[in-house]
Amino acid sequence: MGIRNFIRFGVLGLCLIAGTGVVAQQQETAPDILVRNVTERVLDTLRRDKDIQNGNNEKLMRLVEAEILPHFNFNRMTQLAVGRDWRQASAAQQRQLSEEFRILLVRTYSNALLGYKDQRIEVKPLRLAQGETDVTVRTQIMQPGARPIQLDYSLEKGTGGWKVYDVVVAGVSLVTNYRETFAAEVRQGGIDGLVRSLQTKNRANVAAGSAK
Repeated sequence: MGIRNFIRFGVLGLCLIAGTGVVAQQQETAPDILVRNVTERVLDTLRRDKDIQNGNNEKLMRLVEAEILPHFNFNRMTQLAVGRDWRQASAAQQRQLSEEFRILLVRTYSNALLGYKDQRIEVKPLRLAQGETDVTVRTQIMQPGARPIQLDYSLEKGTGGWKVYDVVVAGVSLVTNYRETFAAEVRQGGIDGLVRSLQTKNRANVAAGSAK
């Protein structure tokens, strides 16, 4: 599965898990409820905001930045995507990688939201054990006339609460999907080469957005 389609399904899933009923206030910190609450706010904005509906990408990016990305652990995601090469990166390089990866995903996530076509999400019940800090929220994207797509979110609880560190679409991990490409960049140009590659992609994305 290509990165573009992979991200599209992952983002649509995160932004479509809406309204399967009112939940008790004391349950709102549970990871599956967190996902539902975030997506309800995003969906409400998508439905109401005419600028976004008319293709205002910058406004859409601000929505992603404000409502979705705070619930992702980009440092963990970047570490998993870079894999064993992460250990050879300095602290400064690790910060650069995490920041550039975040920028890349902001743009990709924003573009993915343009594919929202009233798909429906089913959330499977989550049984959260006492003291559990690493869970998987399992969902399905239901599409008219097509087979459901399995979509799972890996979340870890830290000092900032529950945050997503991986998205698995049809059994394929987001971070694993990037790992081969990142490893090739490191083999060719080292950690600095990977940073430059991400920076180049991000500049190209900005230029493409400005040209629209």
